[in-house]
Amino acid sequence: MTIHIGATPGEIAETVLMPGDPYRAKWAAETFLSDPVCVNEVRGMLGYTGTWNGHRVTIHGSGMGMPSLSIYANELIRDYGAKTLIRIGSCGGMQDKVKIRDVILAMTASSISTPSRGIFKELNFAPCADWSLLSAAAQAAEAKGTTTHVGGIYSADVFYDERPDLNEQMTRHGILGVEMEAAELYNVALRHGVRALAVLTVSDHLITGEALPSADRESSFGDMVEIALEAAFAHR
Repeated sequence: MTIHIGATPGEIAETVLMPGDPYRAKWAAETFLSDPVCVNEVRGMLGYTGTWNGHRVTIHGSGMGMPSLSIYANELIRDYGAKTLIRIGSCGGMQDKVKIRDVILAMTASSISTPSRGIFKELNFAPCADWSLLSAAAQAAEAKGTTTHVGGIYSADVFYDERPDLNEQMTRHGILGVEMEAAELYNVALRHGVRALAVLTVSDHLITGEALPSADRESSFGDMVEIALEAAFAHR
């Protein structure tokens, strides 16, 4: 048990999927896992452990933004022995070729700052995904026929962004999408020598202004969860 996670030792699996929304964690666990059991509800941040194809999996919310995710990622790794952490979440598309419902696999995650900034100081560290997870996720997405893009994303500090100049430069430099957590997930995972990946569903688009209706989100997010699970246990 930690300050933010009420699970007892052994209740958290080595593989953890991390949606931002705790209720999405509940939905994903009940939809994709066998015999899911709620192992955390401290501060309403729900976590469930069950099995997928015989493998133990925990699906645990991270909250919104990098500071919140950093708390849970650190505790899951240091106190519960998590070895593979995969963010499953939504993002905003930033390229014309990226469409609503497409999946983005984040190879790298750019940011203005992260909670790890105090460690790196003047260094512009480039956090990246684990290659074994990234390649396995790309293969799983191809096998499913899911339209997928692999490349760099932007992890923002704010949701209500008022920097059109910065967005223009990121689009110019090929950034595929924007979200709020992956850069710090990659920082923490690399620091502790564990695997991490962000698998993201495009739910809205900064260029076209399109947005995925709420009623369609769960079915569209299903591909993302399946890709993450396939990648986590590829070749195991």
